[in-house]
Amino acid sequence: MFNTLFPPSPPRTVKPCHSGSGDDGSTQGPLPSPPILDDPSQLPPIYPLPPRVRPKSVLAADLETPDSHVTRDARLIRLTGLHPLNAEAPLSDLFDEGFLTSENLHYVRNHGHVPQCQDRHVCDWTFSVEGMVAHPFALSLRDLIATYDQVTDPVTLVCAGNRRKEQNVIRKSKGFSWGPAGLSTALWTGTPIRDLLARAKPLRGAKYVCLEGADKLSNGHYGTSVKLSWCMDVQKGILVAHKMNGRALHPDHGKPLRAVVPGQIGGRSVKWMKRIVVTADPSDNCYHIYNNRVLPTTVTPEASADLPETWRDERYAIYDLNANSAVCYPAHDERISLVDGASMYKIRGYAYGGGGRRITRMELTLDRGKTWRLSNMDYPEDRYRAVPETETLCGGKVDAWWRDTSFCWCFWEVDIAVAQLEAAGDIMVRAMDDGLMVQPRDMYWSVLGMMNNPWFRVVIHKEGTTLRFEHPTQPGLMPGGWMERKAVQQLAETRIQMTSLQIDRLITLDELKDHGDETRPWFVVDGNVYDGAPFLDRHPGGAASIAGAAGQDATEEFMAIHSENARAMMPEHHIGRLDEAALAALSDKVEESDPSRPVFLDPGAWTKAVLQEKVNVSADTKLFRFRLDHKRQVVGLPVGQHLLMRLRDPASREDIIRAYTPISDGADQGVLDVLVKIYYNTSERQGGKMTQALDAILVGHFVDFRGPLGKFQYLGKGLCSVSGRQRKVRRFYMICAGSGITPIFQVLRALSADQHDATECTLLDGNRIEEDILCRAQLEDMMGRRGRIDRAMVEAEIGPRDTEGGDMVLLCGPEKLERSMRDILSTMGWTDDHLVVF
Repeated sequence: MFNTLFPPSPPRTVKPCHSGSGDDGSTQGPLPSPPILDDPSQLPPIYPLPPRVRPKSVLAADLETPDSHVTRDARLIRLTGLHPLNAEAPLSDLFDEGFLTSENLHYVRNHGHVPQCQDRHVCDWTFSVEGMVAHPFALSLRDLIATYDQVTDPVTLVCAGNRRKEQNVIRKSKGFSWGPAGLSTALWTGTPIRDLLARAKPLRGAKYVCLEGADKLSNGHYGTSVKLSWCMDVQKGILVAHKMNGRALHPDHGKPLRAVVPGQIGGRSVKWMKRIVVTADPSDNCYHIYNNRVLPTTVTPEASADLPETWRDERYAIYDLNANSAVCYPAHDERISLVDGASMYKIRGYAYGGGGRRITRMELTLDRGKTWRLSNMDYPEDRYRAVPETETLCGGKVDAWWRDTSFCWCFWEVDIAVAQLEAAGDIMVRAMDDGLMVQPRDMYWSVLGMMNNPWFRVVIHKEGTTLRFEHPTQPGLMPGGWMERKAVQQLAETRIQMTSLQIDRLITLDELKDHGDETRPWFVVDGNVYDGAPFLDRHPGGAASIAGAAGQDATEEFMAIHSENARAMMPEHHIGRLDEAALAALSDKVEESDPSRPVFLDPGAWTKAVLQEKVNVSADTKLFRFRLDHKRQVVGLPVGQHLLMRLRDPASREDIIRAYTPISDGADQGVLDVLVKIYYNTSERQGGKMTQALDAILVGHFVDFRGPLGKFQYLGKGLCSVSGRQRKVRRFYMICAGSGITPIFQVLRALSADQHDATECTLLDGNRIEEDILCRAQLEDMMGRRGRIDRAMVEAEIGPRDTEGGDMVLLCGPEKLERSMRDILSTMGWTDDHLVVF
């Protein structure tokens, strides 16, 4: 039927590839090209034209990040700090720009740094079509434009997290706080993906099309999948696009090539696209599995880390958008006069549906749902259906007159008497699509906070002769909104108090920096300043743990590592809070390291190393080898000390920080080896969050390190340092279990490597079975008696403390082992002064 209605296109005129565009729309590069944007004077004014692109620049916040090559608009609201950029426009600015959104204000969802493609290389950008196909092939952008028909479609992209902050206010999800401006509309120009798949000829049994981008992330390249049948359906309109509003793609929006999947969540429209893979099963990419899901509301953030099969259940994957809407005017905090203003007010907003479904009804209530009134609707998308078949728009053919599907937001408005607003307590709106699916009254909370679409409510405050309007939330960390206001009291009741209510001192940045050493270490947690000096001798990680954070913001490390008991101790160390200038200075600080530096570890900053190799040591133990910045770079870890490792949980996307002692010698160059026992989830117990996340990352990706840390250091020939005080030791008694062997092994190796070191050692290494023994090959020559590490063994091998001797016990292992050994040793006269716990 379609062959009859839509005959083959006439022979095409080969068009040059546009290599790039500046902020003024000009092209650059070696290939001659016509202007990217069609001459607006020759376009009939029956449909919206692309908005003017305002000049952009590399912002100060991006100068010292991997995105220093990306120009951006300063109006964008950053939702996740400086980097990576995740941002939305102010809602009023987005709405005022009209149906089409400029690249200045289009929302940005980046998982990592933006891949850089120089203008001169744009035309040579290559992607592949592979997998379960008869004819796999690779294609450059130049050939894509020259060989295939180009079409232009208006499409609204929406982040699945749009309006997520409302969920986060009710109960924190595992996603950051989008406001209601996580959506944007543009004219996208490119090739229908079905044309590429038709050339490749999918094989029988193929059901999915996996899309993968070029962005290198901690857990691999970003990737996801859509159904093959959707890709082949002309009604779905899926594109491989290289232009946005007639301009070459901006780096934040996929330069030079991306997928555009209309009607589905933005996470399916992969940017910087490199691979199209036809498969029988959905993508196994970790970002497809652990992102863009709506798990049952009964799944808590804590439980979600232990439900791998739930995450993989495709029933919970999000594809089509749901019906949603928001009030744009009155804006948040807008005021209208009851005395001098007009008698009528026009309430306006947007709405969108999913899967090509059209929003057919917008309703508004001023009495919380008792009565409703219909709004007037405007569908600018329909005007593009009237573009003549002979014309092109932004370099592509607009061929949508026959299509039933709707892929764009629409606008609604309703005139209300100001007197009626005065009598009301709030405004609520809801949308209905052509499948008669209507926005629900109540929120469906889920662990990722996605697809939030309850009625949008604006509260009306009567303040004298003025009405003030309050939206539910403000995006990101911006304060404001009736939901956040109501949640403040509840948050105060549940949060552990870490500050002293009697302290009201403001501390400047200069004061903080004056206490930036180990003699007077002040550090910052959540904007408050704490004095670490009284705790130097008692800190389990040693004085270096506090000294390393002196003069710095330690919020991330403190909150990730310390227990509720540790947090409850903080008020006694609280000395004040940072003033506004100091807060701004610390928030603008970007950690950086010189890759040419001779020593890798830095106690004051996180440094990155690339995972080079994974080696299976046993069924549940692996050696992780990391490549340092250069072959001559020294690890820089003193004997007996440890380091911190940081990576992102693939399920929660939260940072995980744990302490490890590598088995590399501190003087080793070029590589860093860390031996890790992987604690997997079982039906009996919860596994290790860090070890499983570490096991999940792919070779070639980064892990962050910081150190050295620890209160113990072996200096050689029986001399050691404990909390900064030197001690002479005649004999070490070493007790460990499992992966606790690693700090012990460091000391043992240093002793054995020095022929002139006469220090004696006794090692008790506990393991469930022989196969669990780590560093076994290195320990074989020292193997003695076997048996359970109990009181009898400790009494036989260690015995009572010699009050006149220089003996010391080094202890590292699970908490249960530590408790039992402390109890046994204390009855034998061993005190904390002669016991070091790693």
